[in-house]
Amino acid sequence: MKKLRMGIIGMGMAFERLHYPAYQKLSDKYQIAAVCDPDKQKADNWRNTLGLTPGDIYDDFREMIKRDDLDAFDIMVPIELNYTVTEEAAKAGKPIICEKPLAPTKEQAKAAMGLPKKYGIPMMIAENYRYNDEINIIRDLVRTQDIGNVYYFMQNRVINFPHEMLKNKFAAKEWRQHPEFPGGIFYDTGVHDIGALQHIFGPIEKVHAFGLEQDADFSPYAVVQVNLLFKSKMTGHFTFFCAGKEMQRPLIGLRIFGTKGMIYLEERDCGTVNVAYNDGTSKQIPYQPQMGFYHELLNFYKAAIGEEPIAVTPEIEYGDAMAIFAILESTKNQQIVNVLN
Repeated sequence: MKKLRMGIIGMGMAFERLHYPAYQKLSDKYQIAAVCDPDKQKADNWRNTLGLTPGDIYDDFREMIKRDDLDAFDIMVPIELNYTVTEEAAKAGKPIICEKPLAPTKEQAKAAMGLPKKYGIPMMIAENYRYNDEINIIRDLVRTQDIGNVYYFMQNRVINFPHEMLKNKFAAKEWRQHPEFPGGIFYDTGVHDIGALQHIFGPIEKVHAFGLEQDADFSPYAVVQVNLLFKSKMTGHFTFFCAGKEMQRPLIGLRIFGTKGMIYLEERDCGTVNVAYNDGTSKQIPYQPQMGFYHELLNFYKAAIGEEPIAVTPEIEYGDAMAIFAILESTKNQQIVNVLN
């Protein structure tokens, strides 16, 4: 079996904690052959672990992408750099993985959507929520009408960003605390939830949102609450709270109400999707949390060798980004906003 020789662009937490463990599980399909980071020492720290030579370590990705012996690139850079780095790497004419969201602005997101066609390359957006087992379980339950016709849903997402920014977590990164893109942590993290909801229910048509403003760089709003209208005419409510805790258990989580019962997911790492029926019966569906990174890399490998299409394309992620931008516009203007005009 041919291994894909990968060039990694960005050696931060996303590589260390998310992508690298998935690469380890798929070591029969991938070989990390070169790495790059503006902080060359950060990249060089991985040299022995990955079995690389000094010549495989770069601080300028433009030099790395010139190598003929690399098959594809995995890009993990701050959001404000996503489009510019990806567009430059696409010129090498090789398959690309780009972290979500695909770009920091509407204009760049639209341009990013056209990169695969412009350069004739496969391109996957690493929206792991669309690959997570629990989201696919819930999507299948909805599509097979396991709880009948869906009336509506409610979801409450809570992140204690002020607390997490003081720990060795993603929130501790300077570019997340002082973002150079609209919405701050709401765009960075909320796009996951919106991607998952659209994966389950289909495209969002309109949004109507309100927010509680705060004086903090990491997000203009402590809370965003939004009513969503899907093209299927189903509705739902999504709350994103990034400035505190939800102390009561069980958490509100994601609750989907149908004519025959209800689907409940407390949080993505809980390991169980709960289904309760109106007749008093119930079932619990176990799953392994955090498998999205594995599934997305497996999908990318199979797409690169021509076995299956990429599941999360720039076009799909463009829809997720536009939904976030529409929510931010609605929150600012307190008006109903169409997601895709």
